Amino acid sequence: MVEPAIALFGATFEEASRALEDLLDETRALYALLVDRKGFVLAHREAVWAERPPELDSLATLIAGNAAATQALAELLGEERFSEIVHQGKNRGIYVEEVSDLALLAVIFEPTTPVGKIKLVGKRTADRLRGIIKKAMADASSARFTLDSEYTESASALIDDLFGES
Repeated sequence: MVEPAIALFGATFEEASRALEDLLDETRALYALLVDRKGFVLAHREAVWAERPPELDSLATLIAGNAAATQALAELLGEERFSEIVHQGKNRGIYVEEVSDLALLAVIFEPTTPVGKIKLVGKRTADRLRGIIKKAMADASSARFTLDSEYTESASALIDDLFGES
């Protein structure tokens, strides 16, 4: 089973969501997503005035796939990487910025929104999210799973009962 490369919980999730919300407030973009490179949505926000967003799981998967294809293009052209992707259509645009080796920031905006503003605020938000992810990874690596004594005693008694030990 494929799982996200990173999971954001509690205060870390709230901090990432706040960064996305601030981006929307400053740029007037429609949607902002933090996705991992496997295509999982880690956090997302939508503007109050935006219509219902597209299917987020499908969107995240396609964003991750597009980033992987763009990475392959960069390598083919002798570049280490392309750190951003911009697609513009008649009704919507999408800006994707690399946050880390694990995550991408995607911003969906209307054609009336200046791309320069999206890129400027997007880069600043990606830097902010980079710090949040770094902290989440450090917290995850230092987390320890422990069992309390009541659980240990109860499990031990159950095993003893199953195997006839006393």
